[in-house]
Amino acid sequence: MGYVIATANMKGGVGKTTVTVNLATCLAKNHGKRVLVLDLDTQISATLSLMSPVDFANRRKQRKTFRHLIDRVITPEEKQKHTIQDIIQTEVCNLPGLNLLPGDIDLYDEFVVSELLHQQAMSLGEKDFETVWNRFERILLAKILEPIRDDYDFIILDCAPGYNLLTRSALATSDFYLLPAKPEPLSVVGIQLLERRIAQLKDSHEHEAKIDIKMLGIVFTMFSNNILNGRYYKQVLNRVYQDFGDAKVFKNQIPVDMNVAKAVDSFMPVVLSNPQSSGSRAFQQMTQELLQKL
Repeated sequence: MGYVIATANMKGGVGKTTVTVNLATCLAKNHGKRVLVLDLDTQISATLSLMSPVDFANRRKQRKTFRHLIDRVITPEEKQKHTIQDIIQTEVCNLPGLNLLPGDIDLYDEFVVSELLHQQAMSLGEKDFETVWNRFERILLAKILEPIRDDYDFIILDCAPGYNLLTRSALATSDFYLLPAKPEPLSVVGIQLLERRIAQLKDSHEHEAKIDIKMLGIVFTMFSNNILNGRYYKQVLNRVYQDFGDAKVFKNQIPVDMNVAKAVDSFMPVVLSNPQSSGSRAFQQMTQELLQKL
């Protein structure tokens, strides 16, 4: 069984998706790993970083997106046409070992889920709705991934900003979480908020099943070495080192590199579209550091 890693931060715009797809690509391309990227964000940024909008639209029309796997868990009595193996797009960007479970712009309806779980609680005689909800959080992604979990060395979950149902389920299912952040105060606040949420998640589930997720580390993205920003960034970094310790901060930082942004236009990660760029080299070094941490 491989590692399941959630990429998360409470704040958006910190480079979660960019880290996810480039890490996954480096693991497959440079280290021969079997990797699955699962897009849990309705912005589908990870999906569109690995396939064109036309290809995504065709898969959505064929009902080959993550949404239909969620539907199967929420309403198991309904017949579903495709298995998870059918929905996974293999060898994305023509890279052997790199697979994608495409997200969707419409993943689930919170009201429908709440109504379903309330009905389940009533039928089972459960007086504590929170217990039923926590159980659903814990099994949702675990149940979806169960048939293919042993097929991969790494399954990387690209979480949406904030703390919704899928992010909580991703954290409950994962072995580790990776925390991308920009070297700025609000991004640091996002780190602290996520740490607090994870502690609460562990506490809320401790009576039913232990959640044993661990922080793999904080990866700083969009890093600039110019003198003006360098002094400011150093202050932010020192604060993070004080709060979390040197061991929890990746030594390899992802620099500001226009090639990283331009790669989105080609629907492939920068480590494939421009492997000699500074951003690509940083992702390669970060991946090596991650493997050493594991």
